[in-house]
Amino acid sequence: MKIAKTIKFLGITFSSLLLFSFVGQLFFDGSEFSLKDYKIEEGFDLSLVAEAPHFEAPVTMDFDDQGRIWVVEMRGYMPNLEGIGEDMPNGRITILEDLDKDGIVDNSKVFLDGLVLPRALAHVYGGLLYTDGPALYFVKIKNDKPGKRVLVDPIYADGGNVEHQPNGLMMNIDNWIYNANTHFRYRMVDGEWIKEPTSYRGQWGISKDNFGRLYVNNNSTQLQGDHVLPNTVIRNPFFKPRYSVNQRLTPNQKVYPLHATAVNRGYMKGVLDEEGKLTTVTASCGPMVYRGGSFPAGYDQNAFVCVPEANLIKRNLLTIKPTEVSADQAWDGKEFLASTDEGFRPVNLFNGPDGAMYIVDMHRGIIQHKAFISQYLTQMLSDRKLDTLQHQGRILKVTATGNSNKGIPDLSKAKPQDLVKYLNHENGWLRDRAQQLLIRGKGKKVKDELWQLTKTDNQYASAVHALYTLEGLNLLSFEELNALLKVSPNSETSAHILRLMESFASPQYITQMAASSTELLTQNDVLVDLYLASSLKPWIDLSPETFLPKLNEIAARYPDDNVVQEVIVSSLDGKEQNFNEDFDVNAVLGKYLSQAIESREKNDMNSIYVVESRKDDGRTNGLKLFRTICGACHGADGSGIPDLAPPLKNSEYIDGSVQRLASVLLHGISGPLHVNGELYELNNDMPGLVNNPDISDQDIADIIGFLQNAFAKEGKRIRASEIEKLRSDVPEGGVYTEKLLLETKFER
Repeated sequence: MKIAKTIKFLGITFSSLLLFSFVGQLFFDGSEFSLKDYKIEEGFDLSLVAEAPHFEAPVTMDFDDQGRIWVVEMRGYMPNLEGIGEDMPNGRITILEDLDKDGIVDNSKVFLDGLVLPRALAHVYGGLLYTDGPALYFVKIKNDKPGKRVLVDPIYADGGNVEHQPNGLMMNIDNWIYNANTHFRYRMVDGEWIKEPTSYRGQWGISKDNFGRLYVNNNSTQLQGDHVLPNTVIRNPFFKPRYSVNQRLTPNQKVYPLHATAVNRGYMKGVLDEEGKLTTVTASCGPMVYRGGSFPAGYDQNAFVCVPEANLIKRNLLTIKPTEVSADQAWDGKEFLASTDEGFRPVNLFNGPDGAMYIVDMHRGIIQHKAFISQYLTQMLSDRKLDTLQHQGRILKVTATGNSNKGIPDLSKAKPQDLVKYLNHENGWLRDRAQQLLIRGKGKKVKDELWQLTKTDNQYASAVHALYTLEGLNLLSFEELNALLKVSPNSETSAHILRLMESFASPQYITQMAASSTELLTQNDVLVDLYLASSLKPWIDLSPETFLPKLNEIAARYPDDNVVQEVIVSSLDGKEQNFNEDFDVNAVLGKYLSQAIESREKNDMNSIYVVESRKDDGRTNGLKLFRTICGACHGADGSGIPDLAPPLKNSEYIDGSVQRLASVLLHGISGPLHVNGELYELNNDMPGLVNNPDISDQDIADIIGFLQNAFAKEGKRIRASEIEKLRSDVPEGGVYTEKLLLETKFER
């Protein structure tokens, strides 16, 4: 490993310099900054692209057709340790420009302001797709100014906590826009927005490989993903796949930070080692499959993951098989990039138009939301003064040594013939954007060139890009696809051809599709068989007697492959019982068929087809109720208000019996009472919630869950069923006193 390269930066403000000096991570030598506390793998350079004051609190970014960075600023997130004021409309989307082309941003301008906790954006269809509060919008861009705005989805992020709300907005190779932390995908067709179900996957950040599989993660699993292309195994609404999508790909979640780590559950055994360093991920996010084509051999389609709580970025090696994807850490004992700068908070990673990896560094002290932050971490952040590290942010860039000054092409000026050439480029970002530019531009003029490219066999899936460009231009036909299938350059291209042929399923093509299926089955190719099984669904609906035997042949070939058998059931929508009776079903398939048949009888559909919006998780609901019901008297931070209510921190009512705490919430309490050895003479009784019809047993359990997490030395939980029983234990006089509480025996 080596110390990261020196970074040039222009236009630094005096206030920023003071902050850097305070944090103690950078030094000033007159004209340059050195990231002396960052260590990156040998053969790579780390450079600073942009930072405050051009923007602050960045959480994601995207490049426009010119290669400029558009950054989302979530300025409202946790403005203080109490999280008060996060719903203020102070979020922004800002355009960053490098006017002198030296690789460093020297100009910025706000595109949109007044947003509430924005967390996603994407340049699509010649405009910008972005979030604002719970809604998803699309806005036209005119001379770097917002034009006509369209409401795409009013409940894109309805309910839930900002850490667990939809995000991502990534255009995939199939021309659909996918997200993390949701079960919907989006697409514009003929000027109209389409929203349809997809598999639920991930928490924060989303990426893809060249084939089009999706990769996500959650806070405690550094990499998850799908073994199959999206929407391959959800054709049957009464069957929920268990093995094919949103799977844990990394069995090893270990991390190797450079310094002792301040994390939310650091007080729990095994979270930190003997040196105080984090042992496994607790806030992983922002995964990225590298597709830039500029890193050394062995790095193509590696999966990189942000670990902001430990100030590092991990590297994983993907192993891709026809029905399984797995990932292994590149090294034991070290990371691709790590820092001793506690302000380094990588939250998202992106492939760039220059082949570099771009890092969105939120660069702040607090990264845990108030609904989940523990008293332990609150104290740690305060002691280290990390709660004062705010209003910052950086975009960093990782390049292979020697490629630091690689230029960024301006695709907005590219001709159709040039864009076709970009579909064959080693850089996946350029291929992706060229595909979309051809679809919304003059791609029909180069139809012949696109069809020629569909016969190309390379590692960049150029043939697949060409196919979906033609699909987006409505230039496909069954006859052409069927002919191409016979000369397909590789299995992955065949898989996508089969998927595209589904939309042309009709009685006039049954004979041709049957012949093609028979021919494909002679190849004995696992990947082709998998996607043939998936694509047969609409053909089975047309002619079950023709295509069910072919589906059975595939099922019999792979009796122990869970993914293949799930695809079989997905294609049997409504015909599970007939298939079970007409064919010799293997054990794995028989189990899945029984599950689907039972679900259909109970009318128990896969939730992605029936759940439209999300509910708050328990602690988020508890936080909201606490602030609404309790915060006015106890203070938003629980520190208490003189003559009104005692503090909650270090209170025996919080640390003691959880049933006693529930009884106080239900029936109220009358003073005086002692808290942490101090007497509190209260002017008014604390009212109970027992007679409030709007507060359920689960609501009270959620309030207790938040109180235990935020203020207890050792958090405890209580079930709604226990709350229900305590409702009937009405104290004498209807309200508890301290004496009565001490005399009452609670089970726990």
